[in-house]
Amino acid sequence: MTRLFVDGLIWALGMKFAIDEINNSTSLLPGVQLGYDIYDTCFEPLAALQPSLLFVTQNGTTGIDIECNYTDYQPRVTAVIGPHKSDLCLLTAKLFSFFLIPQVSYGASSEKLSNKELYPSFYRTVPSDKNLVEAVVLLLNEYGWNWIATIGSDDEYGQGAQELFLSTIGNGSICIAYEGLIPSDLTDPKAEKQLEETIQYINRTNVNIIVLFAFQQPAQALLEQSIKMGLSKKVWIGTEAWLLSDIAASIPNIQSIGTVLGFIMKANPVPGFQKYIANLLSSVQQDEFCQKSREFYSHMSSDMLGTQCKQCDHISLHDISSILSHTQIQPVYIAAYSVAHALHRALGCTHQGCPKASIRSWQLLHFMDTVPFTVNGQSFRFDDSHGTNTGYKLIFWQWENGSLTHLPVGDYQESLYLNKSLIQFHTTDQKVKRGGNLILLMSAQLRLLSLFVQEPTSECFRECEPGQIRQIKGFHLCCYDCTDCPENTFCSSKDSSTCTPCLEHQWSPARSTQCYDRSERYLRWNEPLTAGLLISMSIIISLVCLTAVLFVKNLNTPLVQASGGNLNLFALFALTLMCLSSCLFIGKPTNNLCMMQQVVYALCLNACFSTFLTKSLEIALLTEFPRCAHTALPWVTPNRAWLIVALCLLTECLCCFCYLHLGPDYVLPDYSSLPTEVLLICSTASWLAFALMHGYNACLAFICFLCTFMVHTSGKKYNMARGITFTILIYFIIWIFFVAIFATLRTVLRSVVQISTILMVSLGIVGTYYLPKCYILLLKPDLNREDYFQYTTKEEPEGDPQ
Repeated sequence: MTRLFVDGLIWALGMKFAIDEINNSTSLLPGVQLGYDIYDTCFEPLAALQPSLLFVTQNGTTGIDIECNYTDYQPRVTAVIGPHKSDLCLLTAKLFSFFLIPQVSYGASSEKLSNKELYPSFYRTVPSDKNLVEAVVLLLNEYGWNWIATIGSDDEYGQGAQELFLSTIGNGSICIAYEGLIPSDLTDPKAEKQLEETIQYINRTNVNIIVLFAFQQPAQALLEQSIKMGLSKKVWIGTEAWLLSDIAASIPNIQSIGTVLGFIMKANPVPGFQKYIANLLSSVQQDEFCQKSREFYSHMSSDMLGTQCKQCDHISLHDISSILSHTQIQPVYIAAYSVAHALHRALGCTHQGCPKASIRSWQLLHFMDTVPFTVNGQSFRFDDSHGTNTGYKLIFWQWENGSLTHLPVGDYQESLYLNKSLIQFHTTDQKVKRGGNLILLMSAQLRLLSLFVQEPTSECFRECEPGQIRQIKGFHLCCYDCTDCPENTFCSSKDSSTCTPCLEHQWSPARSTQCYDRSERYLRWNEPLTAGLLISMSIIISLVCLTAVLFVKNLNTPLVQASGGNLNLFALFALTLMCLSSCLFIGKPTNNLCMMQQVVYALCLNACFSTFLTKSLEIALLTEFPRCAHTALPWVTPNRAWLIVALCLLTECLCCFCYLHLGPDYVLPDYSSLPTEVLLICSTASWLAFALMHGYNACLAFICFLCTFMVHTSGKKYNMARGITFTILIYFIIWIFFVAIFATLRTVLRSVVQISTILMVSLGIVGTYYLPKCYILLLKPDLNREDYFQYTTKEEPEGDPQ
């Protein structure tokens, strides 16, 4: 029976059953008998338009009158039930809406038909595709499937549903890897090639989820092609248009396509319908019924009949029983009753009868819009878009011993309820996931349960966490990885594709959604490290002060006089001030403090080195230039040595003035060295002035070194030059390490290094120059005699006695 469309036959019988019930009712339309004409649209626009034009003709004629006012116009029919497909309804609804003839479809779900301005007299007893699409999106989100393919049949239903689906997901959490249309006209020579290309595209995208909006013939062709081309098992999400089709379910090897889920309209069984069909088909087998049917057929106008279906004369209950069990009859049944209830109110019917004898078709619209009606104890009414949203059931294709069962696993009515424990996903993986419990099977069990496996995934991206941005990959703008925002940047919104840098005075940890103000960092007085430095400073200052006290007590002894006399006290005082200057590096720096740090240190060091210069010149004259010593020595004796010290300090003051004029150190906030803090450091404005100020002290130290490093004395005399030489060597060594460390250091330890350098230089001077002399004064007082230090003060050079 290749010509017979069984679903269409059952819909027609469902409408006939409803009208028979209405005509037999003593309360709905008592005394009124409904008649009907049934036409097969063959799913063709022209076949649907021909009877539609007949319906709008003037009652009792075959013509359509042209009138200015159609208020009293009485068409051939009062209402129209059908057609089933959306594209046919879009064609006929405009015609019927012009005459305001109620048209109630039992299958057209296109959202376009919800426009009451274009189709004011169109109604339907099925939900709009908008509701269906919302249910599909909720299902995809429930499983986290966001990398999918969507395919629609190339007709109004497939195109409209797919377009609505794409607009619903928008820029949300679902990414479309592929969207395509499959031909609805399978006789087209290009149809097979188009199906092959569709399967090839799906293969390239590596999606596991396919949403299919199509009627049963295009859906059947696509499924057959996927089996033929060996498409791996997928999760197919379908709709009522093909899910309940026995044709699609009977495709050879259909189980290999994977898992099939989908939504069908909630519909209760119609009481008595199956018995009605059984009785009807039983009577068809009787000769008397067939004879009456042929006689009735021969009296009908030939222009109202199509070619007779000879196979239809041999239909039995066995031929349609499988489809009858799951074909949705309620929508067409309710469609007939909706018109009957509107007629009941328009005619003013009671249990005794209907007072009005006639009614215009447009008068039914008010009652259909506003008045609910009850059928078999269930209440219905048309909503604002002239539809009845009864909700959906989610069904699962369950195979048991080769037989298919449409297993309900959830439902949708504004929200989705899902019983995951009933869904068994079919893929090639060897795992089972039921109700969220994962069971790893032993090898002996794999042969038995290899079809029921872990819940599949189909992800191109995941929902990004706070502080992550979307990093697009490939050619799909909605396909991306989630990447953490690095430090000192933040993600302003979860849909952002770039990290926003923090302002200079702010910071943020990695994967942050906001920035925080940086705290100031500098060497504070209450830090343990500062306490250690202050203790070290106190110890060194104590050594310097004890040395000064010892020198004061022994000021007139040969050792102190040979070392420079009062100049020693001046040098020790300068060392004390230099140690105290390290306190300028502690605490929050200011521009004045930064300027004073270098100036005080340079002047104090110069004061100390200037005393060493006078002694170094004296030693050099006595040992290296004995012939000039007689005339030059008076200029470096203790009395005139103060003049050299004053000149050295005056020159250093001029260098400090240049430093202050050209560019002193200033406070510079360093935002890059520390991750969460701003480091307050003293930065040098002019390296030339800085080098001039400290370079002058280095020159004095170098002169002292040149004057003393080659001096030799006999073992019976004290070598005064050796103390100066070692002192200068320690100074240079400390500064070499200081420059190397300070240049690369970008933390609060910069101040620590500067303080440590000052203290180490002070300790080096005290330890190499003054402590050996203190040792003699305290422990070797017998050496503190004039002849032991004579060469430096009174000893004549060789060959030139004084």
